[in-house]
Amino acid sequence: MSSQENDDLAPTCTAGFKVGEKKNIDELAQLDAADASLNKWKESLGLSHAQERFPDDPRTVVVQALVFQSEDRAIRIDVSTPKAIKNLQKNPITIKEGCEYTFKIEFVVQREMVSGLKFLQQVKRKGIPVDKMEEMCGSYGPKYESHERTFPSSKAPSGLLARGTYNVKSKFIDDDNTVYLEWMWSMDIKKDW
Repeated sequence: MSSQENDDLAPTCTAGFKVGEKKNIDELAQLDAADASLNKWKESLGLSHAQERFPDDPRTVVVQALVFQSEDRAIRIDVSTPKAIKNLQKNPITIKEGCEYTFKIEFVVQREMVSGLKFLQQVKRKGIPVDKMEEMCGSYGPKYESHERTFPSSKAPSGLLARGTYNVKSKFIDDDNTVYLEWMWSMDIKKDW
């Protein structure tokens, strides 16, 4: 059995799809260097060595936050540092039962191009999987500003039996199966905020 088969958050694979050869920013910039329109397009992707937002941070993708948004409120969940994630694991977020909500992820790409970035998430209640999400975010070049990706809306479960604690495992991964961040957190579904 492969490690992906054991992983609750293994991304789906398209039959016959092969990830292209990885090239660094300099190699990509040199491809078709004489084509002015292609060079302009490459620059729009961030292939012109954008200033690094976090020069002392070796990560290529720095996930800053997961934002829970409903009609009533927005909850910004900081996941930018190991300390923030540890704090999140100790303090579940509270969600009102039955509310419509979306998640938005905020992240920075620096130093290299990232291809096929995906957000994976599995929700369990008492050890039983109740929801799984896999969303393609796309490919990004390095950029000083943050990127944001909002996911389709969902509805929180409701009713007496649905109330309680849900454990969530989230992962940010690319086509090369490079995991940029994987973390566990919890949410409490309650009758009210």
